[in-house]
Amino acid sequence: MSDHTSEALITLCRSYVRDAPGSLGKAPLATRYLNSHLRDHPRRRVVRARFGARFAVDTQDLIQRYLYLFGVWEPHMTHWLRRRLRSGDTFVDIGANIGYFSVLASRLVGSGGQVVAIEASPTFHRRLLQHAQLNACDNVRAVNTAVSDSRKMLTFVLASSKNMGANSIVPYEGQAESTFEIEARPLTEVLSPAEITNARVIKIDVEGAEGGVVQGLTPLLDQLRPDAEITVEVTPARMAQLGDSVDELTETMRVHGFHTYRLANQYSPEGYVSALRHSPIPPIRWQQPIIGESDLIFSRIDAETLP
Repeated sequence: MSDHTSEALITLCRSYVRDAPGSLGKAPLATRYLNSHLRDHPRRRVVRARFGARFAVDTQDLIQRYLYLFGVWEPHMTHWLRRRLRSGDTFVDIGANIGYFSVLASRLVGSGGQVVAIEASPTFHRRLLQHAQLNACDNVRAVNTAVSDSRKMLTFVLASSKNMGANSIVPYEGQAESTFEIEARPLTEVLSPAEITNARVIKIDVEGAEGGVVQGLTPLLDQLRPDAEITVEVTPARMAQLGDSVDELTETMRVHGFHTYRLANQYSPEGYVSALRHSPIPPIRWQQPIIGESDLIFSRIDAETLP
């Protein structure tokens, strides 16, 4: 098979997985063929997400590859944010990456709302700005900084460009693909008083450093609006390497009146095919030990499932 024919077949298969009705054969096609091919033979394209925004992607990277292949990143989180954010709200995106959720939120909160997109990586910060401009997101304030409990210099390590969202300050003993240093600041220094009091959702996705971010957020918790909700991707093992504990994090939130919920999430291609076919799973109250990587939502709503 010629390279031209092979590439045409990849394009056809991608169109079937992404756009065709039904799910027959989509999971094995995406899992056994498309995912690895697009990773190892990267494509650079401008693609349209399912909610209409455009993103310039490089399929070597996991997030960008899934945007190309499925038109969505973290479908359950995407659905939840679409139910939460309304015109005039403020969304704070800590660990904004290339700006997928920031651009989504920009559309949801409208011209009267605001998005604060915080990203430590200078490379991703530039991509974030690119995507904000590409989608005319005039309500996005992009900040190139790390976030922690105090001012300090942090070193970020990227193990592999095949998952560039894994930039982390967690110690890594293998051969690093890249590193960078940047000063971290607590949220009290990053957010304005208006951004704090109007924040409807604060999203924290910082690859193991969530303990420090929440410690820096703690002085602001009682200043948030009554319906404010905070979503944190926790990785207990990586947190422990930095001396932090997911139990301490959830206890901090409990003391300030927040209940803990867990949102379904998985990163396998077959999981995406299933998520796009079935109704999204609502966040459920979580009272069990948190062992593996989990998407937690903290809300003052007291229910078995988060409406």
